[in-house]
Amino acid sequence: MIKLKRLNGDPFTLNAFMIEQIQSYPDTTITLINGKKVVVKDSEEEVVERITSFYQRVGIVHSLSEVENSSE
Repeated sequence: MIKLKRLNGDPFTLNAFMIEQIQSYPDTTITLINGKKVVVKDSEEEVVERITSFYQRVGIVHSLSEVENSSE
């Protein structure tokens, strides 16, 4: 789970396993695997960092370099 802020500043927690894609329109829009879209105040980079940190905590990814290398 990752902590984010809605556009109005209200904090909420999102299940990182449900995220399908993240885009900046310029607002950061997160599309979940069920098709629901969530617009957040956090930047796309911040969201990716929080997801990566969460994956490291649960033992899915050992380091950011593994994430970067898997996209090549």
